[in-house]
Amino acid sequence: MSDCIFCKLANDEIETKVVYADELVCAFEDANPQAPVHVLVVPKKHYQDIADEVPSETIARVFEAANKVAKIKGIDQKGYRLITNKGADAGQSVFHWHVHVLGGKTLGEGLI
Repeated sequence: MSDCIFCKLANDEIETKVVYADELVCAFEDANPQAPVHVLVVPKKHYQDIADEVPSETIARVFEAANKVAKIKGIDQKGYRLITNKGADAGQSVFHWHVHVLGGKTLGEGLI
């Protein structure tokens, strides 16, 4: 999608703080972090949300990348949270499927 901000970030059309990237996904720092570590893992190909017929290989790669990000950021041992939202009512504000990697503090039982 030509006007999608996450497509542009994931495909190096806009500069961002990349934490991890491979041929299918890109992980970059969230511009509005909700925790000391807040990284977004996005497929390089555009999918509106998780229900948008995302291939299983891409889903697996996103979650593999999220685990790699946790290790890179040093939160893999203490714990981290992975969140994906589907639709506006769930809090999705950018309609390009992505997973939030949150950690670096005790997150408790709430959503964030």
